[in-house]
Amino acid sequence: MGKPPDWLRVVMHRECEEWVSQLRPENLDAFEISGHKWQRFPFRRFDHGSYPEHDICQRPPKGQFDIIFAEQVWEHLKYPYRAAQHVMSALRPGGYFLVTVPFMVRSHPHPLDCSRWSADGLRYFLEECGFDAEQIRADQWGNRDCLEANLDKWVRFDEDAHSLENDPKFPLVSWALARKPL
Repeated sequence: MGKPPDWLRVVMHRECEEWVSQLRPENLDAFEISGHKWQRFPFRRFDHGSYPEHDICQRPPKGQFDIIFAEQVWEHLKYPYRAAQHVMSALRPGGYFLVTVPFMVRSHPHPLDCSRWSADGLRYFLEECGFDAEQIRADQWGNRDCLEANLDKWVRFDEDAHSLENDPKFPLVSWALARKPL
């Protein structure tokens, strides 16, 4: 068994994985921006790019995809709107974009730390970028104990010690699944 996940990402990962499972991944060509968390899903085809070799702010991924993932990337981008336009151009009509971001966590420049979005902020941002407003799902999670525990270091989840109860006053992470118009 591998190491436990970061406490602040447990609920986000569960919900995002459920959303993606409902899309029938075996029929989708997928691309992950700067990571490979999603390669374990049974996509028809999976590809990924990593910064700095692939900078989503400078150019779209090569090819056309049914789903594109940005797991904890958007907060590091100088030009998130431009990057979203590159995602949009690489999605097939009706394709999906799943983005996850921190909200109420300490700064972590890798190499930059530029922005934060709540679930509502992600929804409006994605709508402004051209995604179908009626086809954007967004959520957020957090609680005071998790916030305090993660002030100095990332804390691994311990199901016997850590609560997954959500307190809307302390959102730590946000995520959204948006669909490109047909």
